[in-house]
Amino acid sequence: MRLFPIVLAAIVVAAPALAQVKSGIEIKTEVQAVKVDIDAKGNKRTSLVPATTVVPGTPLVYWIRYRNGGVKPATSVVINNAIGNNIWFTDFGANSETGIVSVDGGKTFGPLTTLKIKNKDGTSRAAQRKDVTNVRWTLSTPVKPGGSGVLSFYAVVQ
Repeated sequence: MRLFPIVLAAIVVAAPALAQVKSGIEIKTEVQAVKVDIDAKGNKRTSLVPATTVVPGTPLVYWIRYRNGGVKPATSVVINNAIGNNIWFTDFGANSETGIVSVDGGKTFGPLTTLKIKNKDGTSRAAQRKDVTNVRWTLSTPVKPGGSGVLSFYAVVQ
């Protein structure tokens, strides 16, 4: 069993969460691993723990927290988060239904069901969750000075 230090995901998360910096938006990303414990009676308990070391198959939750540290409302805020090679996107969090994805390194975005992957032989196929390279949100309402929010998405370590 291979162990992956979370540095793999942390590097992917720390730098790529981008916003319109001139708008005063500050971004902080946190990655947590889903841990399942089974007690003596066989009952499962699921919790989120710091993702310090993960193994293939470990489910992850990415929390993207944003805050307007500026003095004016931030409008048309776009938050883009790259996903690492060994991390497969699985879904957006319940608070993030407006998110869209990219399967070409952030060149184009859209709902996953509308994206295609070009094969080496020139043909194409429907994009799959494992093909996602970036997630993006465009906030629909201005973020007031001091205002904040949280977006999330789920992934799994490959």
